[in-house]
Amino acid sequence: MNHFPLLAAVSLGAASPAMAQVPAFSEGQDTSFSVGDPIIVTAHGMAGDATAIITSIDRLGGDVAQNANVNYAWELIGRLPGVMLTNFNQGTTSGKFSFRGFNGEGEINAVKLLIDGIPSNSNDGNMPFIDSIFPLDIAGVDVVRGTSDPRYGLHNIAGNANIVTRIGGTYLDVRTSAGSYATREGQLSAGLERGRLSQNYLIAYRRSGAYRDHADLNRLSLAGKWFYQLSDDVRIGAIARYYRGQAQEPGYLTREDSRAHPTMTNAYNATDGDARRTQQYSLHLDADLSDRLALSAKAYVNRLRDDRYVKFSAQASQQRRVTNEDQWGALAALHYHADIGGVPVMLEAGGDYQDQDNVSLRYLSSARISISQTRDQAFTLRAGGIYAQAIIRPASWLTITPAYRVDWVGGRFHNRLAGTDAPVNDYGAIRQPKMSLSVTPAESWTLYGNWGRTFQIGVGSGAYLIPPRQVDLAPSINEGWEAGVKYALGRTVEARVAIWQQKATGEIKRRLNDPLGDSENLGATRRRGIDVQASAKPVSGLSFWGAVSHQRAVIVTPDPATPQYRGNAIDHVPQWIFSGGVDVTPVKNLRLSLWAGGQSAYALTSANAQGRWGDYATVNAEAAWQATPQAELSLSARNITDTYYEYVWWDGAQTLHSPADGANMTIAIRLRF
Repeated sequence: MNHFPLLAAVSLGAASPAMAQVPAFSEGQDTSFSVGDPIIVTAHGMAGDATAIITSIDRLGGDVAQNANVNYAWELIGRLPGVMLTNFNQGTTSGKFSFRGFNGEGEINAVKLLIDGIPSNSNDGNMPFIDSIFPLDIAGVDVVRGTSDPRYGLHNIAGNANIVTRIGGTYLDVRTSAGSYATREGQLSAGLERGRLSQNYLIAYRRSGAYRDHADLNRLSLAGKWFYQLSDDVRIGAIARYYRGQAQEPGYLTREDSRAHPTMTNAYNATDGDARRTQQYSLHLDADLSDRLALSAKAYVNRLRDDRYVKFSAQASQQRRVTNEDQWGALAALHYHADIGGVPVMLEAGGDYQDQDNVSLRYLSSARISISQTRDQAFTLRAGGIYAQAIIRPASWLTITPAYRVDWVGGRFHNRLAGTDAPVNDYGAIRQPKMSLSVTPAESWTLYGNWGRTFQIGVGSGAYLIPPRQVDLAPSINEGWEAGVKYALGRTVEARVAIWQQKATGEIKRRLNDPLGDSENLGATRRRGIDVQASAKPVSGLSFWGAVSHQRAVIVTPDPATPQYRGNAIDHVPQWIFSGGVDVTPVKNLRLSLWAGGQSAYALTSANAQGRWGDYATVNAEAAWQATPQAELSLSARNITDTYYEYVWWDGAQTLHSPADGANMTIAIRLRF
């Protein structure tokens, strides 16, 4: 692991917008699709920015996010095309988003989450840090799908999502709401910019009685962001976030109870619940070193504390699950623009490094009284990588983007119950070549394609050489390609079609209820699909959008112990995901919105023997009245048809069901100054 001193030196921070006014390499190669008003980009060719990536990029505008009524921010990402939501509806273990044929079960967490460019996954790839984000603080969301993005390594298996919050400006924005299930929420986002200094703050609180019994939650989030312009060419900043969440868990129901009494809880879940705290602190640097050279960097510290009591069925014991994680790391990107023989070229080099100290404890308990300890693990993980990328424009209609990334992993595992320890698997240098290109054959048209590799390693104890294993596991390599076409007529019409595929060698998945927290071999897999998206603003005051994705995720070569799984569908992956909506302003100051989303059914296990479950289609609506220039009143309704839908899993003996919310309404007032 002698690569890490180099990585630590290179990776001074993270990718955030540099300020150089450089050639517009993204012009003519825009492959993105937007829902709402996208994030405004003020500089092109930014170091470490997604504009250099030629793949399917989806953007959620802050205008859509800030007016949303959701329990958790991950629900917002479902407004984007081809994004699947997994809604556990179990307190702080509420759910997550995923895409490109990967499920949200927690077995294989394939999406790299970033918040203002800061890596925000837990060790196992889950997304607890997203809990600290409230809608009013969101400036936009960028989702980058596929295997061609070289900026990130760990967890960047199917792509990444970056939630960008509000930084800069002078404003006071307050939103209060109340609604079904005794839900109350208050959010205050404020910005003050004077001279070279900008300050932004968030205070947000949400409390809800929830749709189901024994499902109360309360959430508090605080954030501060301070940025200072040292000169016209250099900006420094700091961000601090603190979050505290507490929630009861209603538990999972049998099929019979879920149909007869969807709002009920089981008596044996009476003491289930969770307390979660997260903290994130980061330092930021953006610098123009010359008119052609720019640096973007961040360093950060993340902290997670989670204490959960859960009982999955009447036959199972209650468990206490304690997770303590501390992460520190850095990312950096340096880019250079040049003319080589009259050909515009951008060269970019970057890297990232993360050091984790993790503790995972589990107990068998009864009514929150511990009876015996089943897990006491302490393990470190060091992960980092470097990349190089070029953007070459040999002609105004052609862009070629070769890239190469290499990652390394280190660390050690301690089983404190058994008094044993083990090294991390020797994954070696994980090499990931990538190539993208785009062609603009005519005005408004972009044809694009990409190919690349990403990787997956074990999480938790699955990343270490623990006996009886005596041979280091190799990383699972995902190799993927995509071909697409984008049409855009200004902001009036936007459409995109893309076909894609990802194949993995030796894919592994977490054993979710395993005392050791180990993984198992799923085998070689193949995921492929087609995404179709379109939006239009035909006249002033009217806009609509729609998207449909068809995907198949199958086991191509199963583990030798389960040859009968060959050709089976990967669990919890629906073949169809669809969404769409319309916004209309029939009269001045009145905004009406209607949107819908859903998916087809999925298999519950790799055996595909327990039926197919989880299909749904829901419709939501909102009416908003701009009463004064400062005040907006809104009434929103979710699942207005009161459709029954659910999350389902198989515990080895029976299906267990978690009903989602029924029809519910929220009234809100938003004041902006």
